[in-house]
Formats: sequence, C-alpha cells, structure tokens
Amino acid sequence: MTTSPPAANETDLGRTRRARKIHRVLTQTHPDAHCELDHTNPLELAVATILSAQCTDKKVNEVTPKLFTRYPTAADYAGADRAELEELIRPTGFYRNKTNSLIRLGQALVERYDGQVPGKLDDLVTLPGMGRKTANVILGNAFGVPGITVDTHFQRLVHRWRLTAETDPVKIEHAIGAMFPKRDWTMLSHRIIFHGRRVCHAKKPACGACTLVKLCPSYGTGPTEPAPAAKLLKGPRARDLAVAAGVDPELVPQQAVAAEAP
Repeated sequence: MTTSPPAANETDLGRTRRARKIHRVLTQTHPDAHCELDHTNPLELAVATILSAQCTDKKVNEVTPKLFTRYPTAADYAGADRAELEELIRPTGFYRNKTNSLIRLGQALVERYDGQVPGKLDDLVTLPGMGRKTANVILGNAFGVPGITVDTHFQRLVHRWRLTAETDPVKIEHAIGAMFPKRDWTMLSHRIIFHGRRVCHAKKPACGACTLVKLCPSYGTGPTEPAPAAKLLKGPRARDLAVAAGVDPELVPQQAVAAEAP
C-alpha cells in the first residue's frame, strides 16, 4: 500500500484540516466508540474512573456491579469500612490508595456538595482522586458537557499523528481542542482512545490495516503488509476494522477478535 505522508512544513491550517479529516475517518472506523466504563450515574462513573488507574476497563467493570450495589451513595463511601472496601476493589490494583480516594471522595461530596457529584470542571478537580482527565470523563459522559480526555492512548496518538508537540496533558487538551468544535470533544476522545486500543498500539501499530494511512506521518512504525498488520487488530470488531481498511478480514485470527482491547 502506498501513501503520501503529510508534508514536514505543514501549516497550522493544514494541520487542523488534517486533524478534522482524521476525526471523520475515525467516526466511520469506530461507530461503536463510547465510554467503556459501565455506569448509570455521575457517582458511579467517578468511582469507576478512579478505579481505572493502572487497570483495564474490563477489570473495573467486573468489580463495579457488586461495589455499586454495596455503596450506592456518596455517604456510603464516606462511612465505608476500609477493610471491606479494600477487599471489594482489590482486583483493580493499588487498592489501598484507591480506597483512600473513594472514602475521601465520599466525604468531600457529603460535606461540600450535598452528596452529589458537581457538574463543573473547577469543582471536580478539587475532589480527592480527581484530576483534569477524570473530570473531563465525568463531564462528557455523565453531564453531556464537552471535554477532551488526554489519557495515554490519546496523548500517544496525537503525537504519532504530529498534531501537537506539547507534552503536558493540559496543553495537549487545549491544543487539540482548538482544532475542533467544542461539540466534538467528547466523541473525539472516545474515537481516538478506541483507535489506540484496537489498531494503533504503542509498540506495534497495525499500520497495514489502518484507515488513516494517507493521513498519518508515522505510517510504517508498524508492519505495512496486510497479513501481519491484520493480526495486530484487536476486539470484537477486528474483522470489521480490517474491511474498513481494505484488508481481507480472513487475515484476522480468531484470537484477535477475542482479544481484550488494552
């Protein structure tokens, strides 16, 4: 597969146009993109996001049903028995620190917000266990307030696409946000994260089975031939991703379809 990578002397306008083309392609490539942390309300999402640190969303989703049943309100977390809470969330790792964060989160919500998760960024970032990334996840998915989530996948891909040279997450958020209408921010984040988990892996991206070939200046970082690239696709839609990239879906092994997106 041949491609003409973006020019090295790309203008700011050209970069913005390419960024928007990337998003349009990702919209078609990942029509199922969404927040992969199961939740039914802002508190559940806040808790799940705290648990997701250094842990897969799949593992968090295995733990949270029982957790949410046992602790349905902020007051429940505020008054939780530490040993019991630690045991429930142990599979997510760093369970002692996470227990501290959840108890303190519950206490802060009860003391300052009548037990409710606030819907403003400035308030969310003051809460225990809440960074700007976590706050944007909650705003975008629980309150419908547009936000960009700069997680490791997002940061890695916007660098790989050379959309920004910024390394500070807040500066990345502002740099990428300036390229898109605010209404697109939340879904842009989901689609980039989906692509990072399923196609554009950190060590070995599936370049030869990627829909962004013509828009990516890092094409060739991973295998460019269809057969080895197709084996790197992950997730239940791996064969659909191959088709979208013009690759024979039969090249995608069953274990790739069954593989967990990291």
